[in-house]
Amino acid sequence: MPRLLFVEDEDDLRLLVSEALGDLGHEVALARDGAEAIELLRGPDRFDHVVTDMNMPRGLSGLEVAAEAAKVQPDARVVLVSGYQRSQLPPIPEGTRFLAKPYRLHQLLAILAD
Repeated sequence: MPRLLFVEDEDDLRLLVSEALGDLGHEVALARDGAEAIELLRGPDRFDHVVTDMNMPRGLSGLEVAAEAAKVQPDARVVLVSGYQRSQLPPIPEGTRFLAKPYRLHQLLAILAD
C-alpha cells in the first residue's frame, strides 16, 4: 500500500482528498502546514509520496517541505501544488513535480503514477 504525506492548510480540501486517496488504497498521513510536515518527515514513518501545497501558514512553504523531503526521505516522490502558475513560482527542486490548483483527483492520481 503506497504511503503518502498530504500537506494542505485548507481543512475541507485536506480531508476530502485524503479520504478519496484512502478509498483508492493509499495510506495517507496528514499535515496542516509545513512545520507539521517536516516533523512527520523527520519521524520514523517512510513515505512513497509527499504532496504539499506551496503557500501555507506558520512560515514554512511547500518549497521548504520539498527540500526537507529530498534530504531526509530521498526516495519519496514530491508533488508541489499551487494556485499560482509554475512560471510565477521560484525555481522548484529538481525531481519535484508540479500540479496546478484547482485540480481533479484523476490529475493527482496521474501525477502520482507517473
